[in-house]
Amino acid sequence: MAVQQSAGPDPYFPDNGDPRYRVHRYELTLDYRPGPNRLAGSARINAIAGRSPLAEFQLNLADFRIGRIRVDGRQPHYTHRGGRLRVKPAKPIRAGAAFTVEVHWSGNPKPVASPWGGLGWEELSDGALVASQPIGAPSWYPCNDRPADKASYLISVTTPSAYAVVSGGRLLTRTTKASTTTWVYEQSAPTSSYLVGLAIGKFQTVLLGDPGPGGVAQHGHIPAHLLPEFSRDFARQPQMMELFQELFGPYPFEEYAVAVTEEELDVPVEAQGLSLFGSNHVDGARGSERLVAHELAHQWFGNCVSIADWRHIWLNEGFAKYAEWLWSERSGGRSAQQLAAAAHRLLAGQPQDLRLADPGRRSMFDDRLYERGGLTLHALRCALGDEAFFRMLRGWVRLHRNGSVTTAVFTEHAARFADEPLQGLFDAWVYGALLPPLPVLREVP
Repeated sequence: MAVQQSAGPDPYFPDNGDPRYRVHRYELTLDYRPGPNRLAGSARINAIAGRSPLAEFQLNLADFRIGRIRVDGRQPHYTHRGGRLRVKPAKPIRAGAAFTVEVHWSGNPKPVASPWGGLGWEELSDGALVASQPIGAPSWYPCNDRPADKASYLISVTTPSAYAVVSGGRLLTRTTKASTTTWVYEQSAPTSSYLVGLAIGKFQTVLLGDPGPGGVAQHGHIPAHLLPEFSRDFARQPQMMELFQELFGPYPFEEYAVAVTEEELDVPVEAQGLSLFGSNHVDGARGSERLVAHELAHQWFGNCVSIADWRHIWLNEGFAKYAEWLWSERSGGRSAQQLAAAAHRLLAGQPQDLRLADPGRRSMFDDRLYERGGLTLHALRCALGDEAFFRMLRGWVRLHRNGSVTTAVFTEHAARFADEPLQGLFDAWVYGALLPPLPVLREVP
């Protein structure tokens, strides 16, 4: 596994994250009251200093009231402004040393501002939802908010007993006392801060398919009145899981869950081991099935294999887009070649000024990045042939499982599976802006 860490701040979000240390584990204890939208939390953060001593360090946390902070049990000096919690320990932390930070906070959580609107904790009409990509995690807990800093999580959430709590990972315990229930989840696989998902609402829980011995448990958490539509819309998710395991390798986590809110969402959002959908994605006609495939594919591409910084987001979104096409092709819908042709026609009529390798912050969620990313994977498949292409994808996940990667690491990896040099392909599709000709898949005799 190669973990690619940026040497300095993320070029797209320089105020988020601190590259001078890395976090090993977060233990979050939260108490949330939906009526007043009141959150009280404590975090125990186990971290390791980098190659230089830490006279001070930074966490990201939105505008909450700080109760207390401790570093290795001692009170530090700190300031908290503009979403940055700057901590100066009583004595510098030695290079390479493990240290523990405890933070207590409380307040009314709300989304953090971004170029795409509010991100992170969102109060719903009857519950709450966390969808943090890319910088919304500090809206509800203190973190080193950079995608390459992956850690394990233990999350305890106490809410009124009428509400269920859904998070990624494995539900360890659910304990009811008087009028409240505490839900404890463990996410043992290394997880980026933006991929810690949470949904609080009045859900009915169903099992999707029969995982069988050694299979992947898949659960749906949905409002009861949407169950008939959900049962049709997500009926083929177990088949998607089987296909993606065949094409990409074993599912990388213990379980997979989907949660549907009562309210509409512009787009579904992936979290680690969990995907979040709006009620508008459930229509009983499989109208959003491609998005079901897209979010599931992110468990391999984006979640298990994560990006070193946000310049490389096409490695998440382009791969998930191509997974949509593969599902369509293998489930009786349009072929990947037909969908590639449709994407190519779409891009041909749009500005030719986006480069996958570094699209810029304003364009990192541009539809063109998704479509061009899918086309790049299709071009690779056309160049390599199916056997080498899918062997390349499985190797990519296996080699970089739980790690972080860059575009350069991917191009070097793919080149090892080619009989001919791929530099021209990558120069055109990944590093160039003009739209290359439509790639055509070779007919298999």
